[in-house]
Amino acid sequence: MTKRSAQAGTIRERHVGLWEARYVGADGRRHSIYGPTSREVQANLRTALTAADHAISPPDARLTVGGWLDAWLTAAAPHLRPATSESYRNVSRLYLRPAIGGVPLSKLTPDHVGRLLAELTARGDLSPTTVRYSYAVLRIALGRALKAGKVLRNVATLIDPPAKARPELRPLSADEVRTFLASVEGDRLAPLYVVAIGTGLRQGELLGLRWADLDLDRGMLTVRHQLGRDGLLAEPKTARARRTLALGGAVRSALREQRRRQAADRLAAGGHWQDQGYVFTTPTGGPLDHANVLHRFQAAIGRAGLPHQRFHDLRHAAATLLLERGEDLAVISKMLGHSNLGTTADVYAHLTLGHRR
Repeated sequence: MTKRSAQAGTIRERHVGLWEARYVGADGRRHSIYGPTSREVQANLRTALTAADHAISPPDARLTVGGWLDAWLTAAAPHLRPATSESYRNVSRLYLRPAIGGVPLSKLTPDHVGRLLAELTARGDLSPTTVRYSYAVLRIALGRALKAGKVLRNVATLIDPPAKARPELRPLSADEVRTFLASVEGDRLAPLYVVAIGTGLRQGELLGLRWADLDLDRGMLTVRHQLGRDGLLAEPKTARARRTLALGGAVRSALREQRRRQAADRLAAGGHWQDQGYVFTTPTGGPLDHANVLHRFQAAIGRAGLPHQRFHDLRHAAATLLLERGEDLAVISKMLGHSNLGTTADVYAHLTLGHRR
């Protein structure tokens, strides 16, 4: 590839305080760059000539960050999960567009991104996770702009991402698990809680579990889908999330009890039964709702006199109980379906050290 220098264009002073550089872009047309000093125009000319060398057309000064976000989200939507697409749009609408939407895409700088993150953090009503997620969405959008030849660099990558929030884990202890399960005996969701603690499945994986995914005679469970908050089944996000687990005796008993209970529900519902094959269902066979399950779980935790828990904390309880029994971290990582062992170590390594003392 032939290198070009500032001499490949021409620079002249139009009048006092205004300089012009002219050059031929990748589109074969002549373009002008204006600035108040020769030095500034020469620097911008070098950038433009580099873009031409890489067959990148001169940026459209009319295309704003907001305009690119809209175009990117529209183009990306068919390739994203509906919930992900909606989440990206909400981040763009609530956090990105109000701060930098009017900035020309070609003139977006690391300073713009830095100020955006500082402003979001200073609001005080956003969690570190939300600020970090907003940064991630912007970085993805600018990465697509780079591939599309709309920008010369992804300026978001030149800014350190916000620090990751690390809330202290406080999963239920072995004694608390026994207290909780004793307190929910006879509860319609009791089998769900037992399977959650015994397998470490994510909430969406539990709610998307179907009888076809189980072999109770052999004691095996295969994670093939997850149920989204939109009520739609989706493939697991990563290859390692699609996994097969061996089931312990308590989990197998809970699932057999659930099958008996569901058979009674089917008879009671009659023609209103929705035969969708889910393991955990409403009284008429439909899938359970994420928010309703969380509400009922937290109410049950409160009645048992136990500390506040998220439903996801049952997954942490499953992992920590195994750690207490001396299980290897790699085995736990595979059970949880983490994308790599580093993720598991990052979350649970401090617990491992504590249990080995």
